[in-house]
Amino acid sequence: MAILKHGTSKNANYGDALTYLLFEHDGFTMKPVLDENGNLVQRRDYILGGINCDPFTYAEECRELNERFRKIQKPGEVKAHHYIISFDPLDQSECGLTGEKAQELGLEFARKNFPGHQTLVCTHLDGHNGSGNIHVHIVFNSLRKFDIEPQEFAERPCDCKAGFKHHQTRSLLTHMQKSLMEICEREGLHQVDLLTPSENKISEREYWAKQRGQAELDKKNEEVIEFGLSPAKTVFQTQKQFLRDAISDVSNSATSFEKFQKALLEKYSIQVTDKKGRYSYLHPDKSKNVTERALGTNYGKEHLTRLFEENANKVQIDPVFGDSPLDYVEVFFLKSDLRLVVDLQNNVKAQQSRAYAQKVKLTNLKQMVNTIIYVQQNGYDTREALQSSYEEMLTKRAEAKKELRETENKLKDINEVIRYMGQYLSNKKVFGEMLNAKNKKKFRESHLSEIETYETAVKFLKNRYLGGKIPSMKALQEEKQSLTIWRDAKQNTYNYLYDYTQELKTVCSNVDAILKPQQEKEVKKARQEEILC
Repeated sequence: MAILKHGTSKNANYGDALTYLLFEHDGFTMKPVLDENGNLVQRRDYILGGINCDPFTYAEECRELNERFRKIQKPGEVKAHHYIISFDPLDQSECGLTGEKAQELGLEFARKNFPGHQTLVCTHLDGHNGSGNIHVHIVFNSLRKFDIEPQEFAERPCDCKAGFKHHQTRSLLTHMQKSLMEICEREGLHQVDLLTPSENKISEREYWAKQRGQAELDKKNEEVIEFGLSPAKTVFQTQKQFLRDAISDVSNSATSFEKFQKALLEKYSIQVTDKKGRYSYLHPDKSKNVTERALGTNYGKEHLTRLFEENANKVQIDPVFGDSPLDYVEVFFLKSDLRLVVDLQNNVKAQQSRAYAQKVKLTNLKQMVNTIIYVQQNGYDTREALQSSYEEMLTKRAEAKKELRETENKLKDINEVIRYMGQYLSNKKVFGEMLNAKNKKKFRESHLSEIETYETAVKFLKNRYLGGKIPSMKALQEEKQSLTIWRDAKQNTYNYLYDYTQELKTVCSNVDAILKPQQEKEVKKARQEEILC
C-alpha cells in the first residue's frame, strides 16, 4: 500500500536536502550519523536522479533561480517541498518491486505532478526500523523554473507560470492521490484508498512522538528491571492515542451525546464539546482542544452519532449468553482487583531492603486472602478444576478472536466493494458522455483518468459478482452497517474473554504461590522417609 507524505522546508541551505538523501541520519533527532572519525556515513542503497537540474548542483541552481526572479528571499518563506512515497514491504517479495522500478515510478510521479520545478528524486531501499520497504523522496524548489501547460488541478493562471511558487491546494492533493493510486494499480502493487479519510489518523509528528516516547520508556524500564521489579507500563501512549482509546471505550455503550460526554469526563477526565457540527476533545493535561479531524473519522460526530443510535435501537447482543455464535455458558464475570503474589525469594529489591520486603509480605498476604475468597466464591474445589477452567476460557478466547478476524475481513471486503462502487457512480456520467461524443478518441484522451477509473471499477464489480446482480450502494451500506454491529459485538466478546483469562491466570499463579510451602514440606518429608528406609 503506497502512502504519500508531505512536508515543507524553510531552510535556506538547499544543500541540506542532498545531504539528507545521500547520508545516514538519526531517525529521532534527524541529525547526520557520524563515524568514529567524525565523518558523514553514506547511505548504502540509494538511487538519485534530477529533473530540470543536476542533482549535485541542485543547491546552487535553486539559489540562482530565486535571485533571478527575486523570490523566496525572506527567512520565514517555504523554500522547498518534500514528498515521500512509501511502498508496502510486500511489494518487493510479492509484486517484484525493485529500487530501479521505484525510482522510475517516482520520476514519473514527479514529472506529472510537479512539472517545471527543479526536482531531486531519490529512492532508498532501507525502510524505517529495518522494515525494508522501498520509499522514494521527491524534493523540489518551491519556485517554478519553467512555464508549463495548463493543468487540471491548477486554480490560478500563475500556477502554470515560471517564477511563481508551488501552490498546495486540496484539488492538487486529490490529484496526486489519484495519480499514485493509478500507478500502483497499473503496476499491480499493494494500495489503499488514499481519497477516503482515515478512520485512525496518525500524523507524521505523532508517529515520531510515539517512537521517541517508547525509546525513553524502554530505557526507564531497564532500570526498573535491574531492581527485580516488573515495569508498570511497557507501551508508550501519545495523548492523541489516549483520546482515541477513551472515546472507543465509552462510545461502545453510550446511547446519546450527553451520556457520552458525561462518561468521558467521569472516567477519563476528558471534556468533549460539540461546536459547528464537529466534536473537539480536551485532554486532561492540555489546554487546547484536539479536533475530530486530527484523530480520524471514527472519532467524529457523524460516526459517533450513528453509533449512539445503533446502541440505543439495535437488539442488544449479550457478549456471553446472547446471540453470539459462541455459546458461552460461564457465570457472568466482573473484573476484580486481584494482583500477582510477588516471589520474595527471587526479588532483588526485597533482598536489599528489609522495609520493602516487609511491605511486600503484607501485600502478598492480602492478595492470598483475596485469592482464597475468589476460589471459594467461584466453586473451584481443586487446583486441577481451576486449571481446566483457565484452559477452557483460553480455547474460547481463541475462537472469539478467529470469529472477530473473519468479521473484520468481511467488513474489509465490503469496504473495497463500496469504494469501487463509488468510483463507478462518480465517473459513470463522463463515460456516458464519451459514448455520445462525436470524437470519442479525443474525448477519451482529455478525460483519461476518469474513464480508466470507471473501467477499472466496472471490471472489479463484474469479477466480484461474476455476472450476477450488483447490489445498490444503499444495500452495500446496510450490509456494512450490519457487519459493523457484529464486529463491535464480537470485539466486546473477545475483550470479555481476554479479561477473564488474564484474571484466571493470576488466580492460578497465586494459588501455586499459596501451595508452594506445603508442596516443599511434603517433598522434604518424602526425602527423609527415603533416607530412613
